[in-house]
Amino acid sequence: MPGASSEKGIEQVMEIYYSKTHEWVKIDGDEAMVGISAFAASELGDITYVELPSEDSDVIVGDSIGTVESVRATSDVFSPISGTIVSVNRSLDDDPDLINRSPEERGWICKMENIDLVELEDLMDDAAYQKYLKTL
Repeated sequence: MPGASSEKGIEQVMEIYYSKTHEWVKIDGDEAMVGISAFAASELGDITYVELPSEDSDVIVGDSIGTVESVRATSDVFSPISGTIVSVNRSLDDDPDLINRSPEERGWICKMENIDLVELEDLMDDAAYQKYLKTL
């Protein structure tokens, strides 16, 4: 039946949250996907290398989880949420420019579990992030 939900309770919508350091996090159930924002990718220019985080490592908010190198600069990627890194986007090893082409979808950097959803309260939704960008 269209529009019907087989489960009762809160419907999970995969919403995106942003940090002031231009990382994003998308929550899907018990998992979080992390990457850098389209704004950050644009500011960096052509991305030439991505240092991915280590799988199975525990991180807390603000920890450096890797670097992104471009023709303009090298920038740390900071974890916007605490948790355990369970997978990394190996596509970026051979195609780092994927972040430029699809920063908030296919250009994700890592996926995390054991996340603390309370930390999302310290991040911005899309509307707040767009407003924040206008102050820069």
